[in-house]
Amino acid sequence: MRRYELTDTEWESLSRHLPSTVTGGRPREDDRRVLNGIVWKVRSGAPWRDVPARYGSWKSIYTRFRRWALNGTFAKMLAAAQADADAAGDIDWLVSVDSTIVRAHQHAAGAKRGQPETDKPDHAIGRSRGGLTTKIHLACDGAGRVLAFVLTGGNVNDCTRFEQVMNAIRVDRRGPGRPRTRPDHVIADKGYSTRGIRRYLRRRGIAHTIPERSDQQDNRRRRGPRGGRPPSFNKLIYRHRNVVERCFNRLKHCRSIATRYDKTSSSFHATVTIAALLQWL
Repeated sequence: MRRYELTDTEWESLSRHLPSTVTGGRPREDDRRVLNGIVWKVRSGAPWRDVPARYGSWKSIYTRFRRWALNGTFAKMLAAAQADADAAGDIDWLVSVDSTIVRAHQHAAGAKRGQPETDKPDHAIGRSRGGLTTKIHLACDGAGRVLAFVLTGGNVNDCTRFEQVMNAIRVDRRGPGRPRTRPDHVIADKGYSTRGIRRYLRRRGIAHTIPERSDQQDNRRRRGPRGGRPPSFNKLIYRHRNVVERCFNRLKHCRSIATRYDKTSSSFHATVTIAALLQWL
C-alpha cells in the first residue's frame, strides 16, 4: 500500500456502497484503483493530469469522480459510515458548529453558469477581503468528525446558514426508527449569538452554549428590567468548542480543501465529502 491509498479495512467498508461494476454489459476499470486515485488527488491537491499512472487513465478517474459526485455516491458513503458509527454507539452528540474560509485558486474561477442542478449559481465562490473564497459551514460531533456541511461564498455571514447546517444533520439507523436529526447539545461562538438562532434551538428542544456578544449585553443592561435575563452559559461545556477547530484542521490536511481548485460547487462538495468520509473510516 502506497501513501494516500485506502487500507483493506477502509476499502471493505466502502466497496459495498459503490454502484455496480458492470456498465453497459462491459466491465469497467478496477473500482479500488480508481477510488485510490481519487483519494490521492484529494489529499495531494495535484491536478487531475498529474494523478500517477498506476491508478489508470486520469480521464477515467476524473470521469468516475464527476459521475459519483453528481449521482450522490460519495454522499451515500458518508451517510453509511455515520450510520455504522451510530449503530456502534460511537457518535458523541455534543455538536459544535462553525465555519472556515478556503481560498479559491485562480484555476477554480471561470466555471460556466447553467451547470448541473447540483451546482450553485455562483459555484459557492464569493469575493471577500481575501479575494475569491469559499466558506464551509460545518457541524461536527464531539470527536471532531463531520456530521453535515454547507458551502457558500466566502462573503456570506455565518449565522445566516446555521439552520441550513442543522437541518442537514441526518444519521440513519441500522434497523427500525427514523434518522436522528437532533443533537443533545450545540456549541457555537459569538457569531451565532442571535435571537433567531436561540429561538430555533429552543423550538427544537436542543440545549445550547453560545456566548452573548458584548453589544448585546450592553443593550440588555441599558433596557433594565425590560432587557430580560441573560441567556444561560456553561463555561465548562464551551471549552469543548475547540473540537470543531481541530475538525477543520484535519480536513485541510487534504490540500484540495486547504486551497480550492475545483471549478464547480458540485465537485468541491464531493471533495469535502471525501475528506469528511476519511474521518469516519
